[in-house]
Amino acid sequence: MAFYSFISIRMYIRNTLFVFFLVGLNFTIAAQAPTKLNSAEIYSKIEKLNFLGSVLYVAAHPDDENTRLISFMANAQKARTGYLSLTRGDGGQNLIGPELQELLGVIRTQELIEARKVDGGEQFFSRANDFGYSKIPNETLKIWNKDQVLKDMVYIIRKFQPDVIITRFDYRTPGTTHGHHTSSALLSKEAFAITQDKNKYPNQLNLVQTWQPKRLYFNTSWWFYGSQEKFDATDKSNLVNLSTGTYYQSLGKSNQEIAALSRSRHQSQGFGATGVRGDDMEYLEFIQGDKPKDKNNLFEGIDTSWNRVQNGAPVGQLITKIIKEYDFKNPAASIADLVKVYQMIQNLKDEHWKFVKTEELKEIIASCAGLYLESVAEQQSAVPNSDLNVTLEAINRSSVSMVLESVKTLPEGQIIPQNLDLKNNVNETIALKIHLPKNLEYTAPYWLKNPGSVGMYRVDDQKNIGKPDIIREIKTVFNVKINNVSIPFERNVIYKYNDLVKGEVYKPFDVEPIVTTSFVDKVKIFNNNIKQTVAVKVHSGTANTNGNLKLVVPKKWIVAPESFQFSIPLKNESQTFTFEVTPPLSSSEIEVKAVATVNGIDYDQEKTLIKYEHISNQQVLKPSVSKFIKLDIKTGNEKIAYIMGAGDEIPLSLQQMGYEVTVVKPENITPEYLQNFDVFIMGIRAYNTINELEFKQSILFDLVQKGKTMIVQYNTTGKLVTNKLAPFPLRISRDRVTEENAKVRFLAPNHPVLNHPNKISAKDFENWIQEQGLYYPDQWDSAFTPILSSNDENETPKNGALLVAPYGKGYYIYTGLSFFRELPLGVSGAYRLFANLISLKNQQ
Repeated sequence: MAFYSFISIRMYIRNTLFVFFLVGLNFTIAAQAPTKLNSAEIYSKIEKLNFLGSVLYVAAHPDDENTRLISFMANAQKARTGYLSLTRGDGGQNLIGPELQELLGVIRTQELIEARKVDGGEQFFSRANDFGYSKIPNETLKIWNKDQVLKDMVYIIRKFQPDVIITRFDYRTPGTTHGHHTSSALLSKEAFAITQDKNKYPNQLNLVQTWQPKRLYFNTSWWFYGSQEKFDATDKSNLVNLSTGTYYQSLGKSNQEIAALSRSRHQSQGFGATGVRGDDMEYLEFIQGDKPKDKNNLFEGIDTSWNRVQNGAPVGQLITKIIKEYDFKNPAASIADLVKVYQMIQNLKDEHWKFVKTEELKEIIASCAGLYLESVAEQQSAVPNSDLNVTLEAINRSSVSMVLESVKTLPEGQIIPQNLDLKNNVNETIALKIHLPKNLEYTAPYWLKNPGSVGMYRVDDQKNIGKPDIIREIKTVFNVKINNVSIPFERNVIYKYNDLVKGEVYKPFDVEPIVTTSFVDKVKIFNNNIKQTVAVKVHSGTANTNGNLKLVVPKKWIVAPESFQFSIPLKNESQTFTFEVTPPLSSSEIEVKAVATVNGIDYDQEKTLIKYEHISNQQVLKPSVSKFIKLDIKTGNEKIAYIMGAGDEIPLSLQQMGYEVTVVKPENITPEYLQNFDVFIMGIRAYNTINELEFKQSILFDLVQKGKTMIVQYNTTGKLVTNKLAPFPLRISRDRVTEENAKVRFLAPNHPVLNHPNKISAKDFENWIQEQGLYYPDQWDSAFTPILSSNDENETPKNGALLVAPYGKGYYIYTGLSFFRELPLGVSGAYRLFANLISLKNQQ
């Protein structure tokens, strides 16, 4: 019974958040579909082909970037524009699902990739990990490995070769914003000064060459001045003034509208933006380098024509001719000259621009011809050392002569001759069988394949530094002869199918292990010496998988049976096995591994699939582990109603503690329904995300007054659905304690919440993860009793972490403590304290 309860709660959390996320969603499943350029977009790409200048925008996190400026540089200036986000955003919150930490980082990585598809930029990352909020850059650079992050930045700059670098943040104002923010600016300034020095990180020079950007700017705005009014009153004569309100007539969109669409891809952070039209200004402050005489010309003194490349002038002249003669009704008329441009570029010595412009040109040529090339796998995933059936599609929708000479399969490198005439609008399909090598790596985020540190991912291959996405090895290369010139077109092998409602649905093709395992419960609480059942799911990546399953535990823990034999006849089928586990007599915390052995090989990974409509599906492989805790904890028999907010997994943790938990929909918040519960718990950011709560507060407060307990977890200072969060005055602030091991002082040591049913001590605040808490209230009514006080180093005490107020016969509790992080990760002290919050009403 309990097992099915856990599953239903987990599915409810996922489905509820997914429905909340889909509200207002009106675009098709395009995140994974191939790009198909229209005539106007092709013309814009050809214009960009004739501009050889580049800009790199640098900040700390996904969503830090200024999409208006990125879009303007990419689309109006036609510059090659990149965004270097030092982190992948693991430490943020999640408005669309329960994923946190590295799984959230995977989501936010994909959101940035999708944003760049919209605004025309390219995406890069360093190995820095978003370990959570940091107040000063000194702390940030200590937790990050400063030298390694700087090394990554230098490598990315040397590889991208930007003429101009623009930082989002000011290096001169430490302590006024997130420490990651200031660090990104400090490191940009330092990197700018050393990228041309061959003695700095010389091992990189096997792959890239030294490079000196021309100038460094800071993208300032009203935010850095405290208000729009103060910024308006500031003398801006020394600032670069860029008019970025461009209207792209051929695209039918303003620059701000494109930027808003890009910004709106950050859906996990709730950053949907509305496009605007008209004049718009961006301001840049010159920081370092060659200061231009014309301050509004970022590229002054930089030759952005093909003249900057040896023997490149004829290339630029021919592209200029193509632009002048471009026929919007017949883009294919440009193919002959575009193929000549392709030949000319292959003969250039400048390897950097040769590579960049070759890739741009191949997309243009294919788009002009309506040349559609695709490789579709028979199934969405396969295992190494197996054969994969793939169907190739090739169609030329122009009158230009084309021949598909051969197809090369990767990674095995097999070349399959074709010599197939691609006639105008005749669809050709080819059946292939690709062998997946035995040593082929599984599909997973490359930065998560090896354990890193709190502040850094581990990436051993220098060539992968900066790459934004999962590295997919299964590809096909179509070698197409166009006007007697052979041009290779590389395509990832993908999977697609037709959905009766959604139509054509694309998914990436994944390589997965033969078998994966997963614990049903990622944390298991043992609060006595009685044995408990532990369920483990075995998932097969191929048909007819036979083996045995065991748990790896220390000797003091007893597992029965020692192992299970399994036989799974079908691919993608799962079986669940239940072990009985007896804890030791003394307190203990262990990490338990589930291992499946097939043909003498151990498999100990769990497969997680991240599926959201606005990003490509992501396969993540992590160690298959669960945390077992033999814990001295006392709980009551309270019935709990949990009202979900932005998304968390606390209901599952409460069930682990033995509570009866029901996730309650906002429409069911009625006196009659809630009368059956003892405690109401509001999920994180509930009052930021659930509009119905504006009209439910009086119901909840009335029930508290009659003897119920209400626990409200953190909300941000952003838009609140109601100003009456509590029955007494209470003001939320941006106060937080980011040092998870900061000393905690008890302001009310005799209060029941610290004594019953569990005696709370300083030990209960050891080994917290990422932070103690966030968005603490800084003002409250005298009815509240502040329970705890702590602070980050060199800061004033923060006393708003846990506030308790009696209200009638019940209790109202507001807490900014990060239970949403600590409970799912098995922090024992957080469990004990939360049990006391739930039991508080029993202490009257």
